[in-house]
Amino acid sequence: MTFKPLRLLLIFLICSVFMPAAQAEITVLAAASLTNALTDIIKHYQKQQGVTIKTSFASSSVLAKQIENGLLADIFISADKQWMDTLYEQGKIDATSRKEILGNSLVLIAPKGQGFAVKLAKGEALANAFDGKLCTGETSTVPAGKYAKEALQNLAMWDTIKTRIVGTEDVRAALAFVERGECAAGIVYATDALISTKVEVVSTFPESSHAPIVYPMALISQSQEARAFLDYLSQAEAGKVFAHYGFTRLQP
Repeated sequence: MTFKPLRLLLIFLICSVFMPAAQAEITVLAAASLTNALTDIIKHYQKQQGVTIKTSFASSSVLAKQIENGLLADIFISADKQWMDTLYEQGKIDATSRKEILGNSLVLIAPKGQGFAVKLAKGEALANAFDGKLCTGETSTVPAGKYAKEALQNLAMWDTIKTRIVGTEDVRAALAFVERGECAAGIVYATDALISTKVEVVSTFPESSHAPIVYPMALISQSQEARAFLDYLSQAEAGKVFAHYGFTRLQP
């Protein structure tokens, strides 16, 4: 009987040695426009590295506010600089880890087969080119909507179209409205239009009409596994996937 505790200890130690180690877990909060590209990258990375990566895709504004309120996560990827700057000012991100490696462009879309002719240039009458509503992200908070408002203002189109704009919770919601024909037009990223078979690109906004569309990414935690994944997103292998989905690669 006196040897029973020792035997139990030996059994526990043997089991501990042969039990598989728990997989590392990473939580990524990313702008909705990255959904398809990042999901593909993560699937490959998980198989390659044996880690578990959880994701939450939404408007950058929603995600940033969740981080402000203490949501535990490891990586944040925003669709504009403002929300990342806000978190930096609050000490919520690791500033040394911040990267800006991806870009995008802004396009005007319509339901497939219902395109219309319009020139996106100053003085042109966008409001007269189509009937119905124009969908984009909420113009005061959602990055796609903010870029859209800026472009329309710089092209002197805002005042004549603003009452017909429907602001959505994120850019993918705006895309969905146009796909269903609930909006006659939409302003989304080129990458969003590329993944849909139900919309067509009417025209692309001049780069000079809005601030550069940049995707800053940074660590929220000090997880080494998260740091390794963030570094991987800058590498050529991930870059090929981003390019496949239409993102532009920024010079480091």
